[in-house]
Amino acid sequence: MSEPLDALAPRGEEEHDPHFEPVIKLTEQVETSTGEEDEEVLFKMRSKLFRFVSESNEWKERGTGDVRLLQNKESKKVRLVMRRDKTLKVCANHMISSDMKLQPNIGSDRSWVWKVAADYAETPATSETLAIRFANSENAAQFKEAFEKAQQSNAELFASAPEVEAPPAYKSEEATPEEETKVEEPPAGEAAEEDKKEE
Repeated sequence: MSEPLDALAPRGEEEHDPHFEPVIKLTEQVETSTGEEDEEVLFKMRSKLFRFVSESNEWKERGTGDVRLLQNKESKKVRLVMRRDKTLKVCANHMISSDMKLQPNIGSDRSWVWKVAADYAETPATSETLAIRFANSENAAQFKEAFEKAQQSNAELFASAPEVEAPPAYKSEEATPEEETKVEEPPAGEAAEEDKKEE
């Protein structure tokens, strides 16, 4: 008697490797813009970002990825940008200002806490208290040094920028109070025609 055939066992020459041609061929590459093309990376390091939720009085993780300090090539302003790994969703995006104070997180020598007046990671911009944690204290010290250099650089830019004056009020011919309240009446013939149209 012959042995029972196993339906899942490969059959000698009958083994088949199917190949399917794609229905649609994707040949066109779509260019995407991140908004970071005109910026130079001053600092980049892997970290984990948290934000403080005051309603529940707890820290919530915002994402893990590379925190970067980017300097605009034209304006020379420096901002902090952090994107999550894999999804590349922005979890921090704000200018570094001189009023931000990096404070050590209680009980950790590898993390920092600071307040942001306007973080643009979400729309609309929100005021946030952020904390960032690094792998070790040396990395945290490097971040603090780069952050403070960026603060100093931005402070110098804002101090040296000429003050922008408000545009002068439009003054062509100043109207007298009587002229402002006076309403011009259409000539009598036109007024009669307008009345007929309204009826």
